[in-house]
Amino acid sequence: MRMITSGESHGPALVTILEGLPAGLALDQGIINHELARRQRGIGAGPRMRIEQDEARILGGVMGGVTTGAPLAILIPNRDHKKWQGKAVEPLTVPRPGHADLATAIKYGYRDLRPGLERASARETAARVAAGAVCKHLLSQFGMIVGGYVTAVGEISVNVGEMPYSERIARAEANAVRCPDPVSENAIDALIRQAITGKDTLGGIIEVLALEVPAGLGSNSQWDQRLDARLGAAVLSIQSVKGIELGSAFENAHIPGTHAHDPIRLESANGELIRPTDRSGGLEGGITTGQPLIVRAALKPIATTLTPQNSVDLATGLEVPTGYERSDFCHVPRAVPVVEAMVALVLAEALLEKLGGDSMADLLLRYKTLRRARLSDLPMDGTPHVFWPAGGSQ
Repeated sequence: MRMITSGESHGPALVTILEGLPAGLALDQGIINHELARRQRGIGAGPRMRIEQDEARILGGVMGGVTTGAPLAILIPNRDHKKWQGKAVEPLTVPRPGHADLATAIKYGYRDLRPGLERASARETAARVAAGAVCKHLLSQFGMIVGGYVTAVGEISVNVGEMPYSERIARAEANAVRCPDPVSENAIDALIRQAITGKDTLGGIIEVLALEVPAGLGSNSQWDQRLDARLGAAVLSIQSVKGIELGSAFENAHIPGTHAHDPIRLESANGELIRPTDRSGGLEGGITTGQPLIVRAALKPIATTLTPQNSVDLATGLEVPTGYERSDFCHVPRAVPVVEAMVALVLAEALLEKLGGDSMADLLLRYKTLRRARLSDLPMDGTPHVFWPAGGSQ
C-alpha cells in the first residue's frame, strides 16, 4: 500500500492517491467526510476553519460503491482558493523561526518563501486524513479499531488512570479538547484560551490506540520492515510532530529490565499465551504481539504566532520581526485524527502484507487463520537443532 498527496495550502484542491487497496471494499464519500469533519473540530483552531468545510470527492478506484483494486483517488477542494486566485501577493521574504520557510528556500532556491510554506502547511493533513479514513474503514472489517485522544497540552498532563481504552476514545470524542478526563479537559480548555488571549501557541502529546490487532504483523528480518520503524516514520512525517513513543518506552528507560518487560503467562482455560501488561506497546522485535498498539506523538507549538518573533528579511539583510500568517493557536485536539490516519495506514499495509490476496473475499477468508498464540499453534518438541552443519551454512 502506498499513499501520496499533492496540492498547496491555498491552491485549488488537495489530492490523495492510495494504491494497494483490495477490490470489494464497500466505500462511500460519507466515510471519508466523517473523518474530515473530525479534523476540523477542536478548540484552538484558527480562522481558516470557519472557511473550509472539507468534503471529499472520489475520482477513481470505486465503482458501484465498492473498490475495484485500482488506485483510489480523492479530491478535497480548497474553498479559500477563490480569495487568492489571480491576486497579486507581495513576496514573503521574512522566514518564521520553527517553520519550513528558510529551509525550503535554501534547498530549492526560492526567491519568495511562499512556495515552501504552501506545501509545508498542515493543510496537507486533510489529504492524509482522507486516506486514513479509508484505511480505518478497511481495518474495521477485521474488527480492528484505531482511536486517539490528547494526553497533554503545554504544562498540563492528563491522568486517565485505569480507564478502559475504548472508554478513553469515546470520552475524548465528546469534547472540544479531545481529552478523556473531565478535570484535565477543563484545565486544558482554560490554558488554550489563555494562549489565544496572549497571542501565543501551544503543543502537546497525542496517544493513539489500535485495538484488536492480531499478532504477527510486521517483520524483524530487515530494518525497514520492522513495524515500529514504519510507525515512527509515518508519525514523525506529520507537520510539527517531533517525537514518538511506543508503549512505555521513556519510562522503561529508567527502570530495571525485570520491571520493564511484559511477562508471558498461560491462560489454562484455553491454552492461550497472554500478557498481563503492555509496556511494549503491542510490539516486540518489530512485530505485533496481539496486545493493544500504543503510539504517542509529541507535537511542538505551531511556529506561526501573533506575537512577532526575531528573524531576518532575506531581501534587505536586516533583522526584523516576523509577520503573521493565519494559523491555529493550539492544533493538538485537531491533530488526533491525523495521527490516527498515519497509524491506520501503516497497520493496513502490514495487514495486507500478512494476508495477501487481491479482494476482500480473499482477505476475510485468510484472516480466519490469524489468532492469538496458543501452545497448540507452536509445535515445539525440544529437539536440538543443528544450525550450521559441517561444510558451511544451509
